[in-house]
Amino acid sequence: MRLIVCLLAAFAATACDRQKAEEPQAPAGESQQVKGVDRSQRGKPSPVTVFRDPDGGTFTLSKFRGTPLLVNLWASWCAPCIKELPTLQQLESAHAGDGRLAVIAVSQDMAPQGSVDAFLAERDLGRFAAYHDPEMGLSSALGTQILPTTILYDAGGKEVWRYVGDLDWTGPEATKLLAEASGARARESEGN
Repeated sequence: MRLIVCLLAAFAATACDRQKAEEPQAPAGESQQVKGVDRSQRGKPSPVTVFRDPDGGTFTLSKFRGTPLLVNLWASWCAPCIKELPTLQQLESAHAGDGRLAVIAVSQDMAPQGSVDAFLAERDLGRFAAYHDPEMGLSSALGTQILPTTILYDAGGKEVWRYVGDLDWTGPEATKLLAEASGARARESEGN
């Protein structure tokens, strides 16, 4: 019995599934979300979904055009999300103002903005994570079913890859993945 409880706890900690009605399994040949890098949406433009910025104003991802953008979808009830937020904050701080990479984390909590702000303040996490999408419009537009999911967009707003599940965004795997933002930017410059 202890083994079963331990296995269930380990499974629950690996990724948070958005709470929604069960959907039928994907037909043969269609991909299902699995933890790790997913390049199946490469080249797809960022959605025009409106969500809230840290000050409560309306916001879209297009505000970052001209700079590669890392967008993290998270929720306060998602343990893997909470685990990776400090590493995203370190990444955001490392690139603050350098123009090479913008980093934002968009809460998919249905709770009011004040609840999200209090949650972030408790953990001393910065404004980069105070973007809020209580209607989960980004999750829907991006077809994400697992939180956290993090998407890298090139400077033109096209998806480079998405990472499903949590990752140490200061570690070697993330460094290698994020180097693709520079490559995408260089390819875009060559095309102009």
